[in-house]
Amino acid sequence: MLLMPVTASAKTILFVGNSFTFAQGSPVKHYKSDTVTDLNKENIGGVPALFKVFAAQVGLTYDVSLETAGGKGFDFHYTQKLPLLDRAWDEVVLQGYSTLDQDHPGDPALNVKYAKLLADAFAKKKSDVKIFLDATWSRADLTYPEGKPWSGKPIAQMAIDIHAGYEQTAKAAGHGAAIVPVGLAFNRAMATGVADPNPYDGVAFGQMNLWTYDQYHASVYGYYLETLMIFGRVTGYDPLVLGGKELSADDLGLSEKQVIALQQVAHDELVAHGVTLMSK
Repeated sequence: MLLMPVTASAKTILFVGNSFTFAQGSPVKHYKSDTVTDLNKENIGGVPALFKVFAAQVGLTYDVSLETAGGKGFDFHYTQKLPLLDRAWDEVVLQGYSTLDQDHPGDPALNVKYAKLLADAFAKKKSDVKIFLDATWSRADLTYPEGKPWSGKPIAQMAIDIHAGYEQTAKAAGHGAAIVPVGLAFNRAMATGVADPNPYDGVAFGQMNLWTYDQYHASVYGYYLETLMIFGRVTGYDPLVLGGKELSADDLGLSEKQVIALQQVAHDELVAHGVTLMSK
């Protein structure tokens, strides 16, 4: 773990999303909720609080806020929550509905429309705001059971499709919006044997299950990987600098070996997407 002096000025960062951001189904949900500002006053820590812990370990001070609502996409946040969000932010992380569109799984049109409206609103308040789009993971519950949108397809396919939707979204959003390829990092973890690809047939010894009990939301391992990806993409720091003794890992029940494995996955996926990472 790399410890660095804390800087004097704090950047503001806003997380907008749903249960994939507030970390439903895991101990991350209320983790260090007193260190972040939940604009909905629901005592959520989630991925935003975990991000703040990671950032502090490399000497970055963040004023972290979040606005989350379960089962909602960008359209909800724009039409129902914009007054809470309508201020100047240095950085914004946007995470939409897990299938892009609840009624039309895999269709990015709704995502595209409302991400653009949100990005324009943020840029109106601060022209150089940095916007990041959290492209999320394959859902095992929509892949392995019969009669689901991705039934019969490889587990990696949903994340590939969601990522493609976010590529369209980023292009439409403008303002330099960048994708955080979280779902592809999940795919990499499974492809490299770090994580088990099918929780329905049991979890192999020595591998992690990236999903929680509903095979839909992430487990603590999945949210940890999601946060590593956001940390690396937003700050530019290599996730590997956090090391096996990263401070939140013991709180959340992750072993040093698991932490290093997840950091390596995040490092490799970010590098594969051309992200230049700082090691110190």
